[in-house]
Amino acid sequence: MNRPESIKSLRSMSARTWDMIIIGGGATGLGIAMDAASRGYKTLLLEQADFAKGTSSRATKLVHGGVRYLAQGDVALVREALYERGLLLHNAPHLAHNQQFIIPHYSWWQGPFYTIGLKVYDLLSGRLSLGKSKHIGKNEVTQRLPNIQAEGLKGGIVYHDGQFDDARLAVNIAQTAAENGAVLLNYCKVDGLLKENGKVSGVTATDLESGESFHQAARTVINATGVFVDEILQLDNPGARPMVRPSQGVHLVLDSSFLQSSSAIMIPKTSDGRVLFAVPWHNKVLLGTTDTPLESHSMEPVALEQEIDFILATAAQYLTRTPTRADVLSVFAGLRPLAAPQKDTNSTKEISRSHKIIVAPSGLITITGGKWTTFRKMAEDTVDEAIRQGNITPAKCNTKTLRIHGYQKQPMAQVPLDVYGSDAAQLQALAAMRPEFAQTLHPRLPYIKAQVIWAVRQEMARTIEDTLARRTRALFLDAQAAIDMAPEVAALMAAELGKDEAWQQQQVKAFGAVAQNYLLKNVRTREQLPVGA
Repeated sequence: MNRPESIKSLRSMSARTWDMIIIGGGATGLGIAMDAASRGYKTLLLEQADFAKGTSSRATKLVHGGVRYLAQGDVALVREALYERGLLLHNAPHLAHNQQFIIPHYSWWQGPFYTIGLKVYDLLSGRLSLGKSKHIGKNEVTQRLPNIQAEGLKGGIVYHDGQFDDARLAVNIAQTAAENGAVLLNYCKVDGLLKENGKVSGVTATDLESGESFHQAARTVINATGVFVDEILQLDNPGARPMVRPSQGVHLVLDSSFLQSSSAIMIPKTSDGRVLFAVPWHNKVLLGTTDTPLESHSMEPVALEQEIDFILATAAQYLTRTPTRADVLSVFAGLRPLAAPQKDTNSTKEISRSHKIIVAPSGLITITGGKWTTFRKMAEDTVDEAIRQGNITPAKCNTKTLRIHGYQKQPMAQVPLDVYGSDAAQLQALAAMRPEFAQTLHPRLPYIKAQVIWAVRQEMARTIEDTLARRTRALFLDAQAAIDMAPEVAALMAAELGKDEAWQQQQVKAFGAVAQNYLLKNVRTREQLPVGA
């Protein structure tokens, strides 16, 4: 991906018409761009920040059907998600893999109860199953999970789900879309909708780096902006009823010694009736998540004290080595774009996880709800609707078997280059060009300087945050280490982008301000909204 080339494409299309313009560069928007471009449609995607800047880089890193939704009786959603899980693990094996989970149980009835439920989970996955679930005894649970609380433990249930790197997958989906002819541009904000005879006919947008304005015509415009869909709907119809009710999910990152296992833990019912995971991820442990309804949202959501306390207190019930606030390497919050209910409610349990496609009288297509696991199906449904609304010549969806950029069944490179899949060899060659390119950026993390250069040259990284939060996962794994790395990353990026010392200083300052939200000492309290409300 090359940003200057994308700008040139916008200029060259000023007198022509796109088949589809997609607003939003998260999982949903990128999936739509990949689907549309792979069908041969002229496709443009515009993102006001960086790709996957919001919710799509802040997930629990699971590709799953949702055991919780099965317990709620939403069989259709679970079946769809399990099918999509299987497709993703086949199409992006360098980023998504089979992860073993163990549900420890402390009462006799939980063993058969969860075992039967997970057998149904296995059945729904059909031929794309990742492995059979089974019950294991107490001794085997403690062998597989050395840090599990053994007192009162009766046994455990083993099952399989998928795990992935969300932001890396988003970048690879963007690259796949670009390879199929889509034009993608980050830091380009849509600030208006063009209309002809009351119908949406395109967008106006501003390049936030240069200030240049663009008028782009399209046969269809798709609003795929996640928690920001209502802002785009307001451009179309001021005063429109909100479609999204945001819910905040918080995660804590700990050292791997708190789990000491390649297996993940799933707590099926916490004190407030929700699910909690402890998942190995990039040689760290991810604890989460919360599910807190919010009345407002922002580009940089911040974890609440109550959410942190809830996760730590729940973990302490199940781990013999209990984590404290001092052990948290990073804390991050993400917002789920849940479809708003028609009746007033303050419970996210009553808000649909299924995706919804709404077509406004103006023809604006809005996609909302859903989750990472089902991004491909969401994209397929949205493109099919755009074909109908835009009177576009139909073409068959082929993303069920489309290999995502970087596809490689058996990654050969070692950490941290394994997530690059088939690109790893080129990255290794880049690291070998100059001795300093192979140097690590921080002793606590595996990332090397070559990855920063690669992020700028090949992955459209424009800021320190792009590189340390999403092209690498440094900010999510160890916030203080990422802050320490920032000046050196700024210097490497400045050399690639032709920026001066003032730019470097501005970037370090801006990144520092964002990174403070990932340090536990900066978590804020909001007394009026307890966790589990």
